Amino acid sequence: MRRASVRLLLALLLAGLAGCVAQPSRRLIDASQVPPAQLARERALAAHTQWSLQGRLGVADAHDSGSGSLQWSQQGDAFRFTVHAPVTGKTWVLAGDAHGARLDGLRDGPVHGSDAASLLRREVGWQVPFAQLVAWVRAARAPGPARMSFDAQGLPAQIEQDGWTIRYGDYDLTCSPPLPRRVFASRGDERVRLAIRAWQP
Repeated sequence: MRRASVRLLLALLLAGLAGCVAQPSRRLIDASQVPPAQLARERALAAHTQWSLQGRLGVADAHDSGSGSLQWSQQGDAFRFTVHAPVTGKTWVLAGDAHGARLDGLRDGPVHGSDAASLLRREVGWQVPFAQLVAWVRAARAPGPARMSFDAQGLPAQIEQDGWTIRYGDYDLTCSPPLPRRVFASRGDERVRLAIRAWQP
């Protein structure tokens, strides 16, 4: 039971990647073709190291499915994910920074790890690209090879990186730079959906 619950939490946390979008097919381009506007957008996002979001999540993989609310706050390397599942009434909190991570809300009490990725790998046996999540959730590339496509407004419609396909829906144009309201991430059997209610960039 604990392992299944944490697997579901982990999938929800990948909503650092997530979303609920069906996009038409668009031409994917590699890094050498990324337009200057997106390069400037990514530089602006990288300069904003403190932000938070609130939203709702839906997730499914080969074994589990569920939904819940998410509050994600980021301050430089420090992060805090609070996930609440309304069906069970349970809340999980994953928090950490460059020096370690802690997972609270499990029946057997909190667990610790040297970092979020190793903590969740130890608990559930999954490899989680936390370093990429901060970029992907804001519709930017993480370091490393990636391909992208863009919508009619010149904003990211899709990113393919590290085996994940991340599709983006409408954007909150009141944010500067604009940030996605809907995201859909998939890798194999894993599906994560996020509808972002509010950004505080």
